Amino acid sequence: MKNPTIKIAILDLYKGTENQGMRCLREIIQQFSLANKINVHSEEFEVRLSKNIPSLDFDIFISSGGPGSPIESIDSEWEKIYFKWIDNLLQYNKNNIKKKFVFFICHSFQLACRYFNVAQVIKRKSTSFGVFPVHFVNENRPLIFKDLGNPFYAVDNRDYQVVQPNEKVMREIGATIVAIEKERPHVPYERAIMAIEFNEYMIGTQFHPEADPPGMIQYLLSEEKKKMIIENHGMEKWQSMISQLNDPEKIKLTYSSIIPLFLQTAFQHLNKEM
Repeated sequence: MKNPTIKIAILDLYKGTENQGMRCLREIIQQFSLANKINVHSEEFEVRLSKNIPSLDFDIFISSGGPGSPIESIDSEWEKIYFKWIDNLLQYNKNNIKKKFVFFICHSFQLACRYFNVAQVIKRKSTSFGVFPVHFVNENRPLIFKDLGNPFYAVDNRDYQVVQPNEKVMREIGATIVAIEKERPHVPYERAIMAIEFNEYMIGTQFHPEADPPGMIQYLLSEEKKKMIIENHGMEKWQSMISQLNDPEKIKLTYSSIIPLFLQTAFQHLNKEM
């Protein structure tokens, strides 16, 4: 029997900057294809510089993280094109039995929160960088998080945050807050939102579920990055990150579960409807 084929589009929001995210996503998709004996046709689309957006011919979309402000792009040409792409996906899913699945990561997640108007996106007082615990809001959570404990651990790297949820809008569109950041009793700030299920087929995380331990360790061990982290966050932070990346119950578990289960969930839906 011929192996099934699915088409996956990766939207690259890194704006041409050096990153580990795109490599991680390529490897996760390749591992998913091999493990499930699925033929995967994947393509990458550079959004912010080239204004390149995938067509609706793809089955699954993953929109990456990226540098810079998710607020300064308001009214920019590339953001209008990006939001129109979300418009088209919503309309498609409304009118078709076979749905399109989308995963928004970090910068893309912040943009999606602005698009859906489910919360405020604001600048943080300081950069959040490292491996941090993430807490589920309740035990009734999407299946792609089923293998994780509460809290679970994730790689975080951001200067902005999603706060002040718009509960009225969330009720109207059926969105649900899945997870929030660690409690910080020593600071008087609201806990930021770390994951939202915008609807049954679109979900996003503020953190980086695609971050793999080997790649992150290599990143942290480079002299340039090590010096930068120690100068900005201290030696203890650098040592803590190395230790947590080697812990099989932390980043390894997050990496091996969230996006692979998202792909599995989408494939099962597509396969059911084929």
